Amino acid sequence: MRRNHRTGLAGILLSSLLLAPAAASAAPPCEKRPCPSNWLSLSSSDRDAAFAFAEDYKRFMAAARTELTTVRESLDRARKAGFREWTPDAKLTPGSRWYKNNRDRALILFVVGSAPMADGFRIAASHIDSPRLDLKARPLYEKQGFALFQTNTHGNLLNYQWGNIPLALIGRISRKDGTSIDLSVGLKPEDPVFMIAGLSPHVDIDLRNRTNRDVLAAEELDPIVGSMPKSANEGVFAQVADYLRETYAVSVDDLVSAELSLVPASAPRDIGFDRAMMTMYGQDDRLGAYASLRAMLALERPKATSVLFLADNEETGNNNNTGAASDTLVNLLGELLYAELGDRYRPPHLSRAFERTRVLSTDVNDAVNPTWPGAWEEGNAPHVGEGVNIKVYGQGNNATTEYAAWLRRILDDAGVPWQTATYKVGRASGGTLGGTLSRRDMDVIDIGAPVLSIHNSHDLSSKVDLWSLYNANRAFFAAP
Repeated sequence: MRRNHRTGLAGILLSSLLLAPAAASAAPPCEKRPCPSNWLSLSSSDRDAAFAFAEDYKRFMAAARTELTTVRESLDRARKAGFREWTPDAKLTPGSRWYKNNRDRALILFVVGSAPMADGFRIAASHIDSPRLDLKARPLYEKQGFALFQTNTHGNLLNYQWGNIPLALIGRISRKDGTSIDLSVGLKPEDPVFMIAGLSPHVDIDLRNRTNRDVLAAEELDPIVGSMPKSANEGVFAQVADYLRETYAVSVDDLVSAELSLVPASAPRDIGFDRAMMTMYGQDDRLGAYASLRAMLALERPKATSVLFLADNEETGNNNNTGAASDTLVNLLGELLYAELGDRYRPPHLSRAFERTRVLSTDVNDAVNPTWPGAWEEGNAPHVGEGVNIKVYGQGNNATTEYAAWLRRILDDAGVPWQTATYKVGRASGGTLGGTLSRRDMDVIDIGAPVLSIHNSHDLSSKVDLWSLYNANRAFFAAP
């Protein structure tokens, strides 16, 4: 059953192709398809707030292109909001605000609550990595008079989406002497960009029988990074190597200890005459991360100690020491309990706190596509503009009924619109941080926002769904 819990509007005026405010009136919950858009239920002031919220989101996303830059941008906002770096000797007082930076690739923020931590935590978790191209350890090579970079894939890409679009190079290069340089090329209008050159329809006969996933094979995703030879005796490889040494003081060998990613270079943009939607790279799942971050920054003195967990490497299985499967979060929560209990602390205190912990694992969901609606089973498919997705995967992956009912009540009491999301049986798949955190004996439920074109080079979201997800996170943190 699909539900939509916003109070409805009696009508809406369309003037000069822009949505205009209309008078609010009561509307019954939406029990079956089609459901009205949540734009219809927003007051004029709420709609203005949703648009303003989206503008800040676009500014955030313009800067937050990788884990490194997302942590940097999030930390900057957190510090301005009064969050301080956590140390084990810090004094925990209700309302105090802290952060733990995990190697610049993952981040934990928390606000101390008034209730004992042994009573459990309230955790919002999202991942901040997105499908992309990474450079291999020795990426630079020369072929047919071009300098190119060898790449590897991070996450599940639609390879053909990455050809013939401007790409930016972002990341960090670490030298043997212990120094590092953060590099960003392609985001500023005056920067050069990089591009994977495809074949034209005049000469692509050898590619025409390839399936869409193989129109560009993974080993063919190599962008052009130079084309001017250094001299008659030295080619373009030498020219690029000289450029790296003279511009960044790094050698080709230094690229072995580099973390460099190629991401779409275009800036976030609005979609449509009404500007109700947005397109940009990386909304899976920095959209969820941003909504949770803003909710955390607005939090003052919750009852339960509230935690924001922004993790790396969800797209590759939550792995490595910056992913959700690491012990970083568990170790920090243990430190917090020890800081609260002192020498009375014992390991069972942590395991019992986990039993009483509630988690929102936030990640976006594939929304129904107007061109290919048959990819979804209509009754349980998430639609753009209809609110937060409660994910009901089945096959042993659902939250308990008690926790799902608790969340429904929290969202309904806060007036947050929601809908359910279930894939067609055997036709689709997806992962979040939820399974990893639930193995720690926490109560976890997956939620998200409906997004079109997930895992494409650019995905599309609705401003009203982003606004709903933010309000869902605020209601979650504030709930008793």
